[in-house]
Amino acid sequence: MSESVQSAVAAASGLQNWAMMQEKQNLLLNKVLDSQANTILSLVNSVPSTPQLASSGSVGTLLHTTA
Repeated sequence: MSESVQSAVAAASGLQNWAMMQEKQNLLLNKVLDSQANTILSLVNSVPSTPQLASSGSVGTLLHTTA
C-alpha cells in the first residue's frame, strides 16, 4: 500500500474510534442527566402543595400569613 492510502486508513480508523468514544460519553451524560432529573422531580413532589397553617401561637392562627 502506498503511504497516502495508509494514512487515509489510519485517519478513518481514528475517526471511528473518536465517534465511538463520543457516543459512549453521550450515553453516560444522558444517564446522569436522567438520574438528576428523577432526583429533582422526587424532591419537588415531596414538597406539600399547600402550606400548613399554624395551629398555635400568635402568628398565623387568626390570619394566614406567609413570609
